[in-house]
Amino acid sequence: MNFEYVRQVVLDTETTGINRSGVHYIGHRIIEIGAVEIINRRLTGKNFHVYINPNRKIDPEAFNIHGISNKFLSDKPIFSAISCKFINFIRGSELIIHNAQFDLGFINYELNMLNGVEKNIDSLCSIVDTLLLARKKFPGRRNSLDALCERYAVNKSNRILHNAMVDAKILATIFLLMTGGQTTMRFTMEDKLNCFKKNSTVDYQDRNKICSNDLRIIFAASEEIKQHKNMLNIIKEKYGYCMWSLCVIFVINYILV
Repeated sequence: MNFEYVRQVVLDTETTGINRSGVHYIGHRIIEIGAVEIINRRLTGKNFHVYINPNRKIDPEAFNIHGISNKFLSDKPIFSAISCKFINFIRGSELIIHNAQFDLGFINYELNMLNGVEKNIDSLCSIVDTLLLARKKFPGRRNSLDALCERYAVNKSNRILHNAMVDAKILATIFLLMTGGQTTMRFTMEDKLNCFKKNSTVDYQDRNKICSNDLRIIFAASEEIKQHKNMLNIIKEKYGYCMWSLCVIFVINYILV
């Protein structure tokens, strides 16, 4: 049985300098990379996080944003030392970035300084810019990460300063909410489904015994329940009703009757 396999990586960077036009400019370097893996719309817990010694001074304006100092980075690896692990982590994925042109400019600059074959991140991944998605979904409104946190009721209390890993995790949550909708339940082994087939020669008790050892009930965590309720409220606010909530009420009333 074949099932769709979608791997996405949500990425953010911090840098030595910023440009008001929102693009990379020559000489500035990456000092932190944070990346979060999503497979089939599930956070896997597999992340990539590293601080990088840029071998140059950090602009005061950039320091005020992320608070990462030259002293802190003095004993960290340079980009070439972590480039293979980074490339292997993102290769073949759909890369999710907020204001992608900024981060991609810095990443491509770093890749072009290496002696390797990879010179452009577009040759490694497909790119999704959540800023463009947000502008299309909410035209004429503020669509910064902070604004989207407020809009989707995502907790940003630990985002006092910009941090690539923190921001990547927040963006992953926002991306899943922004691209919402029902995801498909996927099983990995066909024989786990076969034990439920009507034509099976195994009687009910044996069938239940076989499957109970294979299929686990995984209850939603409190944070997942909170995000689910937030999503239902967003749908209700936008469309005036939420079909899921109506179905739940119908089922409860049916059981009580």
